[in-house]
Amino acid sequence: MEKVVITIARQYGSGGKTIGKMLAADLGVKAYDREILRLASEDSGINEALFNQVDEHLKGSSLFRFMKKEYHGELIPPESGDFLSDQNLFNYQAKVIRDLAEEESCVIIGRCGDYVLKDFPNVVRVFIHAPHDFCHKMTVERGSRSEKEADKYMEDIDKYRGEYYHYYTGQEWFDARNYDLTLNSAVLGFEGCVDAIEDYIGIRFGNDWKTR
Repeated sequence: MEKVVITIARQYGSGGKTIGKMLAADLGVKAYDREILRLASEDSGINEALFNQVDEHLKGSSLFRFMKKEYHGELIPPESGDFLSDQNLFNYQAKVIRDLAEEESCVIIGRCGDYVLKDFPNVVRVFIHAPHDFCHKMTVERGSRSEKEADKYMEDIDKYRGEYYHYYTGQEWFDARNYDLTLNSAVLGFEGCVDAIEDYIGIRFGNDWKTR
């Protein structure tokens, strides 16, 4: 198979992570989500817990909503006082994503993968979304939140994802121009989204792309 990397950005409750993993299984490639944090820890020598902690710190920071630290690819050296900064922790995650894209076909879920790989020619950038009612139903069915709690949780997660994306890219997460495909999972269903992504890859890279 010709090397192809698919990045998945997703609205909370749309099933984007599930779709990404279904796609990876169908293509016979790996899907990377939070595994990227472990790989970044191994690459940098920085404790993996710090990669998790910086996400929580940003969620609680009011400055996060108004600032941006656009990613340009540079790594901060260990001797610098900024080695453990949120910017450098993101830089190492981005390095892992770029290394994976160089080495193998895979699915990258979240982590601004579409922006990090914007200069790679073999990348398909996908955004999965769905209407509020569908996302709400999916959130409640996970069983951990009441209907009232689900609305607030969905709103908070999508707000954070949008702010996180803008913080590191300077762009808007919901802007369809950042993606090759935007798919409504409520209309297509999960399998339909997988089929649509594969059809797009076939059109773009050739109908025999799976056998190369």
